[in-house]
Amino acid sequence: MTVEEKIGQTLQAARDYLVSDSDIAKYGLGSVLSGGGSGPRFNDPAHWADMIDGYQRVALSSRLGIPILYGVDAVHGNNNVRGAVVFPHNIGLGAANDPALVEEIGRITALEMLATGARWNFAPCVTVPRDERWGRTYEGFGESPDLAGPLGAACIKGLQSGGLGSPTAVLATPKHFAGDGGTSGGRDRGDAAYSEDDFMRIHVAPYADAIAAGARCVMVSFSSWNGEPCHGSERLLTGILREKLGFKGFVISDWGGVSLLPGSYEERIAKAVNAGIDMIMVPDEYARAAGAMRDLVTSGAIRRERLDEAVRRILTVKFEMGLFERPFADRSLLAQVGSLERRSVARKAVAESVVVLKNEGSVLPISGKKKILVVGPRAKDVGAQCGGWTLTWQGVRGSSVPGTTIMQGIVEAAGPGVRVEYSRDGTAPAGFEPDLAIVVIGEDPYAEMKGDSSDLALPAGEKRLVAAAASLGAPVVAVLLSGRPLIVTDELGKVDAFAAAWLPGSEGAGIADVLFGVAKARGALPCSWPASIEQVPVNAGDGRPCLFPAGFGLRP
Repeated sequence: MTVEEKIGQTLQAARDYLVSDSDIAKYGLGSVLSGGGSGPRFNDPAHWADMIDGYQRVALSSRLGIPILYGVDAVHGNNNVRGAVVFPHNIGLGAANDPALVEEIGRITALEMLATGARWNFAPCVTVPRDERWGRTYEGFGESPDLAGPLGAACIKGLQSGGLGSPTAVLATPKHFAGDGGTSGGRDRGDAAYSEDDFMRIHVAPYADAIAAGARCVMVSFSSWNGEPCHGSERLLTGILREKLGFKGFVISDWGGVSLLPGSYEERIAKAVNAGIDMIMVPDEYARAAGAMRDLVTSGAIRRERLDEAVRRILTVKFEMGLFERPFADRSLLAQVGSLERRSVARKAVAESVVVLKNEGSVLPISGKKKILVVGPRAKDVGAQCGGWTLTWQGVRGSSVPGTTIMQGIVEAAGPGVRVEYSRDGTAPAGFEPDLAIVVIGEDPYAEMKGDSSDLALPAGEKRLVAAAASLGAPVVAVLLSGRPLIVTDELGKVDAFAAAWLPGSEGAGIADVLFGVAKARGALPCSWPASIEQVPVNAGDGRPCLFPAGFGLRP
């Protein structure tokens, strides 16, 4: 390989920043990715396969014919693709705490990715969120490494089902190494101020489980540890990840993460590569990055041995994956994307994730009711159920993906002898006097950065919905759709039953299964739930008061 060809393997470009598809071969790029919301004009599995296979043909036309690894953030199912099953976000799976189920979800996600040609998943997120103000809290399994480690390992085993070289496997990527969930104030891309012992015990520990489960790629965190950016930390990426944990795969930066380091453009690249990053998610200026890398290798700022080491790691994983033998989408899998069988697994996951926080008067499970009023627009909103990282980066409200709404699930579970009406604002239809109200409240979808919150307050409009439902004079069941605990102390006092349903994904009927006793409530809080913002951050073992401790969950 020429130096230029080696450098190309260490670069990953985003598809929407490609000046020309031919640049994949021109620069010998090692990888291309779709960021959130970046896909084919017609978003369905077949068009994804056409798009990715097209890029792959360009890569194979290069002098060496090395296939690209195509990467996506399939963080709760193949969530970029319309028609794919969307599973609960990780915080819900942490509430379910069912490793076998998480492994099955990983296996299904891999099959739905392989149908489209995407062979590399930037998941699972094995972060340990310690402050719910962080907008990525829902991407973690919970506040304890005892959840993140085993569940992250289960996800990796599912994604890499049958072994990395199996035709049913995709490459998993535990992220973000390390401490992204431990930043002060829950600030995204902030600083995690920890002693080495605490940092290793809380934030690094899940990576030991991930490596033992077969992880061959790790993504670096945007955050810093005690003031040192992770993207430039040789102590973290080489000393801890490789020497202490024994990681043998390759390390990738996060989106533009190298550009956030101090210094000139060239100095940032040299710092990151010498610290231990093998592939740079550029994602835009790949031509500039290639030129800078060439100059750095020529000058000795990046030793040629270090470049060879990075390329060897990347190519080793490509060979282990069977990428050279099977570079294209497996179109035999297209017909099963989003199948009813797979949606039933998602529905089971939703039911297992629901946590019942209050149940006065044994309102749950619902029985013997003849007139039910379902309150709030989120009851008919699959997009609200799915949250961020669904079709787009930040997520979108409305009928964004195929699935079942909570309202549909309630009608099904209630049965033909029960009259179920819907009210957007809590006003009952004329002449309709409900004997039960179910109010669905929550947050709007969000993802990193934009999801950070200083107060964790339930939106004012959602508070009004609870008050309207409570004024009807019937028992009230509240269902909260959120990516984290919110401050709902006042609302808890106004309702008879309260269920945290997290961000359940496309199969909202799983919530109704729990409300009506079709499925037994078994979810337990994966994180401590604060009574007020003054109690944040609060985590098990810190001796601070909270409204509900981690592990709490009623079993009506």
